[in-house]
Amino acid sequence: MTRWFTAPLLLAGLLATLVAAPGGDRAEAAPAAFVHPGVLVSRGQLDFTREKVTAGAQPWKGAFDQMLASGYASLARVPKPRAVVECGSYSNPNHGCTDEREDALAAYTLSLAWYVTRDGRYAEKAIEIMDAWSGVITDHTDSNAPLQTGWAGSSWPRAAEIIRYTYTYTYTGWPQARVDRFKTMLRNVYLPEVANGSQSNGNWELGMTEAALGIAVFLEDRAAYDKAVATFRGRVPAYIYLTSDGALPKAAPGSGLDTRDELVRYWQGQTTFVDGLTQETCRDLTHTGYGLSAISHIAETSRIQGRDLYPEVADRLRHALGLQAKYELGEPVPSWLCGGTLKDHLGPVTEVGFNALNGRMGYAMTNTRKYTEAGRPAGTNNLFVAWETLTHAGNPR
Repeated sequence: MTRWFTAPLLLAGLLATLVAAPGGDRAEAAPAAFVHPGVLVSRGQLDFTREKVTAGAQPWKGAFDQMLASGYASLARVPKPRAVVECGSYSNPNHGCTDEREDALAAYTLSLAWYVTRDGRYAEKAIEIMDAWSGVITDHTDSNAPLQTGWAGSSWPRAAEIIRYTYTYTYTGWPQARVDRFKTMLRNVYLPEVANGSQSNGNWELGMTEAALGIAVFLEDRAAYDKAVATFRGRVPAYIYLTSDGALPKAAPGSGLDTRDELVRYWQGQTTFVDGLTQETCRDLTHTGYGLSAISHIAETSRIQGRDLYPEVADRLRHALGLQAKYELGEPVPSWLCGGTLKDHLGPVTEVGFNALNGRMGYAMTNTRKYTEAGRPAGTNNLFVAWETLTHAGNPR
């Protein structure tokens, strides 16, 4: 089994304890100087990806070909910006919701295509899409506005970071006035919607926090970054259960859930709790995948920014990925778990967390490995997850 960097698990646990200790630097999570590009993927990770694709190595070449063949990489794409994106529950109504999410994913896809190929047409198309939206959008409305803002707001800064800090400094680039307009869009339209979190299901708040953190990096906003990390630190222990939590799961800060019956209802009626169970496992695995993906993305960005959150969440995340993967691989679901039935599937959400925990930190993750490798190349969920075999499979940087 390949290891690029194996930290003793005891050391990882000690680091987690030190970082979480009262009186430590928890209140100031933001770096003294932000790293760019630094949302989900770093320059070193992008270089690794480019090297592998250029060499024709698998699974990266196959993942890149899959990405380039998708509609998200099309140079003929016409963005569809709206002033007001109106999103109701279960996409009813859907006034610009799909268009916004897919344009944001396209901007990110095109930025990756630019970095790997060095074909400036991809960068210019990404800029065209980002400029189109930053010049038009003013608001998100209806019941799913926070979630929609979180999903699109997770993809925009990934794309903007790559273009701003690799294309702009190499070619004529992204004009500063339009960069500033894009920043204004993120600060005024997206950040206020996601920064204060949500008391809905955990995947909502985690997805919104991912967006808030990425936006904070692009804006170099230390206060927004610190606030996002504080929300993350409160929500993750309330989303993934460990037996060390006691007889019942932890309640999210501000949730008001303070009785057993309230917590059981919030956990979809589940009354038996085991390591790695999530607040949404008994709802369905798809929404569980959204939550686990956002946790991984936030921790990955924090690592790039130099104050690594993985040690704080490693035990919860590895158990959660492993538990869900075990049943995805065909293990019979016991009657005590969600009434003996699990719904839907995780989707392409395990590469980032698996690479960090297994590859860099040295945790054995047999079920997660099998599930991840069987799903390669991981594509996109068409919401906020995209091309993570390409960017994170076996990536040591």
